[in-house]
Amino acid sequence: MMLLCFGFLPGGLLAQQVIRQMACSDPSILQQADSLKQLLAKSGFIVVKEASVSMESEYEMPVVVPLTQGSWYQFVFIGDITSKLYEVRMFDWNEKQVVYQKKMWGDVDGNIISYDYIPKFTEYHMIKPVQVNKKKKKLCGYVMLLKKTVAQP
Repeated sequence: MMLLCFGFLPGGLLAQQVIRQMACSDPSILQQADSLKQLLAKSGFIVVKEASVSMESEYEMPVVVPLTQGSWYQFVFIGDITSKLYEVRMFDWNEKQVVYQKKMWGDVDGNIISYDYIPKFTEYHMIKPVQVNKKKKKLCGYVMLLKKTVAQP
């Protein structure tokens, strides 16, 4: 995600600052992501976008994605295994919540939220994953957007 900010430097010069999302690396999250990609590929899904993201406990990490009407998507969020709560909310262009998923530490696949979605319109959607961790403030997360390309029997 990129955010553009404009401001003035001393002396009246116009400055442009770009804030970029920082990647992170967690071997267990990367292993889970690779396993899920292989599993979903067998069902006819290909990766459209994926990223490791640095997150802060209790703060949403907005991800904006363009989706095509009628296409079958799979969204995956993988959080830090030590977090106690994981949530993902998805909103359409009109800011209407179209998906809500919540997992708790201790659930069988607690640190992974995955769901199918077929948009009714071609438009941008905002996905907001969040995780809560009482012991760590800085966390690693992983997001993937996959698209169904092949019909499976």
